[in-house]
Amino acid sequence: MTDYPSIFEPLTVKRMTIKNRVIMPPMGTNLAGLNGEFLEEHMAYYEQRAKGGTGLITIENACVDFPYGTNGTTQLRIDNDQYIPGFYKLTERLHKHGTCVSIQINHAGASAYPARLNGLQPVSASDIPSKTGGTIPRPLTVEEIYEIVDKYGAAARRAQQAGFDAVEIHGGHSYLLCQFLSPLYNKRTDEFGGSAENRARIVKLILEKVRAEVGQFFPIVLRFSADEFVDGGNHLEDILELLEYCQEEADILNVSAAINDNLYLQIDQMNLEDGWRSYLAKAVKDKFNKPTITSGNIRSPKAAEKILSEGYADLLAMGRGLIAEPNWVNKVAAGQEEMLRKCISCNIGCADHRIAKSKPIRCTVNPDIIHEDKYKETKVTRPTNIVVIGGGTAGLEAACTAAEVGCNTTLIEANEQTGGLARAIANLPDKKRIADFPNYLANRAAKLTNLKVITGTKADTALIDTFNPDVVVNATGSKPLLPPIKGLLDVIDKEDSNVHSIFGLISNIDAFTDFSNKKVAVIGGGAVGLDVVEYFSERGSDVTIVEMMPLLGKDLDMITRLSMMDIIEKNHVDVQTETALTEVAADHFKVKHDGVDAEIPFDYGFVCLGMRPERPLMEELAAYGKEKQIEIVNIGDSAATRKILEGVREGRNILTTLEKIGSL
Repeated sequence: MTDYPSIFEPLTVKRMTIKNRVIMPPMGTNLAGLNGEFLEEHMAYYEQRAKGGTGLITIENACVDFPYGTNGTTQLRIDNDQYIPGFYKLTERLHKHGTCVSIQINHAGASAYPARLNGLQPVSASDIPSKTGGTIPRPLTVEEIYEIVDKYGAAARRAQQAGFDAVEIHGGHSYLLCQFLSPLYNKRTDEFGGSAENRARIVKLILEKVRAEVGQFFPIVLRFSADEFVDGGNHLEDILELLEYCQEEADILNVSAAINDNLYLQIDQMNLEDGWRSYLAKAVKDKFNKPTITSGNIRSPKAAEKILSEGYADLLAMGRGLIAEPNWVNKVAAGQEEMLRKCISCNIGCADHRIAKSKPIRCTVNPDIIHEDKYKETKVTRPTNIVVIGGGTAGLEAACTAAEVGCNTTLIEANEQTGGLARAIANLPDKKRIADFPNYLANRAAKLTNLKVITGTKADTALIDTFNPDVVVNATGSKPLLPPIKGLLDVIDKEDSNVHSIFGLISNIDAFTDFSNKKVAVIGGGAVGLDVVEYFSERGSDVTIVEMMPLLGKDLDMITRLSMMDIIEKNHVDVQTETALTEVAADHFKVKHDGVDAEIPFDYGFVCLGMRPERPLMEELAAYGKEKQIEIVNIGDSAATRKILEGVREGRNILTTLEKIGSL
């Protein structure tokens, strides 16, 4: 703990004392009931983060005005006293772990979830959608604005009655209060529009109403986008002026950033550094001399300590980081940094599941966000031997999980290092965070005395049989898909060739040093192709990307896709969709679009047409399993090429296989 004194220093605000400086900010989950009530697994999810040592947990945004203020497929509600009992049960559970608990109360305005409006037009400051292509709202009347002010006050009273230690008002991220604060959305000409004072008026009224309801000793937090990072929107100097008119009753200022149209800066994209936006919090802290919260890809304890010790902020919001690692605080306190399961900022199971796909949240690196390590409490009932072939992320998760419940486990990896495709992709500078996950898995494996990791060895049934397995898990991953296109196999990844697969780039990345005068052509507009586009276009190369489908990145998570589209526009990447590769030459690709042939010259050409399962042993393993009457399981990319998330969950599902054979 002494390594990071600032992280573990308590902070008192009014009558709330937070035991350390790590907080969980509000993040939607889609775990609530359809009517806005707490369910058991939802409470268990938050309790895991309280058990893990988090100082303050702010429950995800709760609707103050149903249905107009609703947000997301399922959302908590706090617009009626009937919701108080559920909230009270939650605060009881979290308080017993020494964690303070807040709740964010919010009105979505033009960002309201359309299906729940049942045909009603959403409301806002003006008739401007909250995102490009969004539903056009109707402007609120002055009378309606004051009614909403009262609803915020009533919601804050309910929060206090339910046992919360503080309440947070959301004034950012393209929700209703942001729609008043920002000139992007607010085109009013009455007392709620125009000048900074007028645009801040609704926030001032709400804070004053909330203060009247909760009294002088109950902390109020105000969250806002300190820079919208959009031309015509609020920038830092604008927000500092707006706050002069409305922040008086706020005790803590939660300094966030961005809006709906640049969601990749609000829900931080992978390549942004730890604490990248902390300078915004410092500017607010310096001006108003109040405790501030900062966020933004904070994963490293060293980065966290630096932000606090150098006075950039007073509290650290680790949202996705605490989804991935509920025990972040306890592990750092115990000096177990190598065992931190760090969020890799992929935004797939958390943001994309919830926002784009209306699913409950999940996590790429944490296969059970609800129950965490509870599986370790159950051990195998008889000696059980497990052999895992392949040391990528799916195989490592399977091997570690099996060993943690008491199996004698052997993992066989053909390469000299474990980590598979995840470790390889992390060689790209903008993807370096991905390496945190295989590093964690390797550290976890090293601590398990009943798990033997054999590297640099190709598995076969003769070797496998020496371990007398009860279960064999095949997790041999994937290889690039290389269709029989004329010329492709003759040149790709050959010595002195300029035509490469993704592995030709990531295995020799130091050889690519000259960017500014190079033409780069990329075939394939999926995740892998776009990684190549990002790498070269961000370094000044002239890049062309070719895709057979009408859209690039159709299978990407929404945050990454938005980020990639911004990179493509910013770097003037030539995009050729509905275009097929017909032939590969040493210095050009031949393509066809609408029946017309063309050539794309390049200095470096990349063929990134996806990945295919690599499972050379499966036929032999099937026969071996039948002969020995043992379970053969195929997981991860060797079963079907997907995202890391699916493979890791399949790795954890070794528990289901152990139940099936009667060992658990």
